[in-house]
Amino acid sequence: MTGSSPVSPADRAPPPADRMDGGFATVWAAGAVLALVTLLALVAHLAAATSGRHRAEAAADLGALAAAAHAVDGESVACAHAERVARRMEARLVSCRLHGWDARVEMTVTPSPALPTASVAHGRARAGPAAQ
Repeated sequence: MTGSSPVSPADRAPPPADRMDGGFATVWAAGAVLALVTLLALVAHLAAATSGRHRAEAAADLGALAAAAHAVDGESVACAHAERVARRMEARLVSCRLHGWDARVEMTVTPSPALPTASVAHGRARAGPAAQ
């Protein structure tokens, strides 16, 4: 290979027109990944909100049932049972009232620290004897 000189970049033939994408595929892939990550974040946020609402409603339902079961013992004892249910379900008892034999309970559940933008979920329930 004596006498042959190396080929300079200027002497090389340009690539065919169909192979010149100019980085478009990279930009498109980055945009697609961004869209997927945004969609996944939205779905996770909605799932956390729905889960929190269900947890708050379940805690309120069980708290109202516990309070109604002890309504004969007075409001303070009945609401103490609702508070116990709230603690076990990792909820917070906001209000507990007895209206006759009916117990009305409201609870809140704080969202997971993994999703700090999710808001507090509220649940309300009423329990008592069935109407005749």
